Amino acid sequence: MTRKILVTSALPYANGAIHLGHLIEHIQTDIWVRFQNLRGHECYYVCADDTHGTPIMLRAQNEGISPEDLIARVHDEHLRDFTGFHVHYDSYHSTHSEENREFSALVYRKLRDAGLIERKTIEQYYDESQQLFLPDRFIKGQCPRCGAADQYGDNCEVCGATYSPTDLINPVSALSGTKPVRRHSEHYFFRLGECGDFLREWTRAGHLQREASNKLDEWFTAGLQNWDISRDAPYFGFEIPDAPGKYFYVWLDAPIGYMASFQHLARQKGLNFDDWWQADSDTELYHFIGKDILYFHALFWPAMLHFSGHRTPDNIFVHGFLTVNGAKMSKSRGTFITASSYLDSGLNPEYLRYYFASKLNGSMEDIDLNLDDFVARVNSDLVGKFVNIASRTAGFIQQRFDGKLSASLPDTPLLSDMQQAADSIADAYQQLDYGRAIRDIMHLTDRANQYVNDHKPWEIAKQAEKDAELHEICSVSLNLFRLLTLYLKPVLPQLAIDAEQFLSIAPLRWQDAQTLLSEHHILPYRHLMARVDSKLVANMLAANVTQSTATSTTNTTTTPIDATSKAISPKATAPTTMTNDTTTATTTATTTATTTATTISIDDFSKIDLRIARIVNAEHVEGAEKLLRLSLDIGEGNPRQVFAGIKSAYDPASLIGRLTVMVANLTPRKMKFGLSEGMVLAASGDAPGLFLLSPDNGAQPGMRVK
Repeated sequence: MTRKILVTSALPYANGAIHLGHLIEHIQTDIWVRFQNLRGHECYYVCADDTHGTPIMLRAQNEGISPEDLIARVHDEHLRDFTGFHVHYDSYHSTHSEENREFSALVYRKLRDAGLIERKTIEQYYDESQQLFLPDRFIKGQCPRCGAADQYGDNCEVCGATYSPTDLINPVSALSGTKPVRRHSEHYFFRLGECGDFLREWTRAGHLQREASNKLDEWFTAGLQNWDISRDAPYFGFEIPDAPGKYFYVWLDAPIGYMASFQHLARQKGLNFDDWWQADSDTELYHFIGKDILYFHALFWPAMLHFSGHRTPDNIFVHGFLTVNGAKMSKSRGTFITASSYLDSGLNPEYLRYYFASKLNGSMEDIDLNLDDFVARVNSDLVGKFVNIASRTAGFIQQRFDGKLSASLPDTPLLSDMQQAADSIADAYQQLDYGRAIRDIMHLTDRANQYVNDHKPWEIAKQAEKDAELHEICSVSLNLFRLLTLYLKPVLPQLAIDAEQFLSIAPLRWQDAQTLLSEHHILPYRHLMARVDSKLVANMLAANVTQSTATSTTNTTTTPIDATSKAISPKATAPTTMTNDTTTATTTATTTATTTATTISIDDFSKIDLRIARIVNAEHVEGAEKLLRLSLDIGEGNPRQVFAGIKSAYDPASLIGRLTVMVANLTPRKMKFGLSEGMVLAASGDAPGLFLLSPDNGAQPGMRVK
């Protein structure tokens, strides 16, 4: 039976470039949609740019352009990057559209008429210097629950607590660095607490992964809070009907953008919108999202839909975060990789599609892009195994049999096994267990290569009397290659197109697994995929390290810190030295600040990312007169290695467990003794001695020094 399926990915915010973290989700979605279409279902994939909110307004002001011009430019950039990775949308729209304005007003009125909207005067933080009520993410301070510093105004990234911005301790405006004042304003609230019974049932009715449902229990236990859906002018967004000067909060109209994007598609294709979104619809709706936005999609969104008379999602598929080489993406290490830098480096986008697919299993686990493994796996699986089957056998078909496959194929168990595998591979794709699908496909690929190795067509070709045998062996091999191409097609759409052209066949469909090619003409084989060049990977990483000088050292820094607020100050009365041996194997590249040092602007200083670090290990470096090897924990999970020229001042054992300050966004430096990944700060002066800087009691690894 043909299914009618609507699929979405989370909307990228129009305030930054697409990076590999975005691509995890959109590639995951695209693979699933392509698989559904290969199965013959009517499946549409819609998305849009998320375009509203204060950050968009402020960025446009900084660039001297209108918000409309900004989001139009970013829309083109986003779509270019996604398309570069063969992600195909039936509609890639914008939340700043008339369709979205209409649906946002419609949903709001439905909720208001159902008694789920209330008005209430609240107290908010106001930045007097900017003349602006501050959004949650533009206020920072200490978490009211655990005391962690430098936390946003809506939730703590350390302990996970959610709270009101007015609960923050020592709040500071992230815009001006000033202390905000409290002002009263009337706001509009969605009474989410009234939806608790429905949401408890809905979140346990099979619409979410088990770990997602368990996570939501935390919010039910804490009690669902009514949701502020309004913002005060000035604000870039949609004005609330009958409420001049009040605007819909971006998280209200962003998910409604799914409906708007589909309406845009429906008008183009002549589809009936209500058939897909009415409460009793027999179509299917699926959302792909990251676990960081689970709260909005699994509580607010289904409640908004249900109580406004619309259908709710059949399932919300939640994935984990992307790490690179086992750690969070880092600008200082070049591992905060943008989509455009990957494409510009010359790397084939299907390398990444394949690698991500091999890692995804339908759970909320984080996914690691290990770049060494990336190179090895792609070269081994796709070039050394898959493409190798065709390259080793197609030439004989052209040279000896005029490009025509054998009229008969021997009764080979491998052919029937590979055909029968279609159902289990389809089940893996359906369950989003792409890793299992890839493992099964590669197992079959190994068997296909073994078939070629065992039959040695290059040996048989030397014996003219065995032409019939040679013809059959190569024809079987190319049929195996065709089946493997079909199974990989959702992951490698462009390679599949190239293989289909080489095989001179119509675009493969899933049911084609049940047929084989005989007496069929193919085209001359042309190289289908090159090996991954490690130099291109290195160039990509280098392109993602922002080159900007910090102080007078030869090192470069990235990742600006927020230098507008006060936090922990290192204990130091002497000038400061940043120590990380980056000039030779035996000398320390240091810069001693003095009263006569060249001045720099606050913008220059803000580029330096200073972090509290715990020294988890310290040891002598064999062959180095001045260096100690430090292992520093800055809250990333994996400690960083730093070579510091402090051997004359410290016994390594005395440093273990101590807190210090490091420059966290220096370009890693390859040295004789290994890779140095930062600098530690020390003080020195006219008197002899070198003194590591230490923070006040209470500091924790990873805290920013400002």
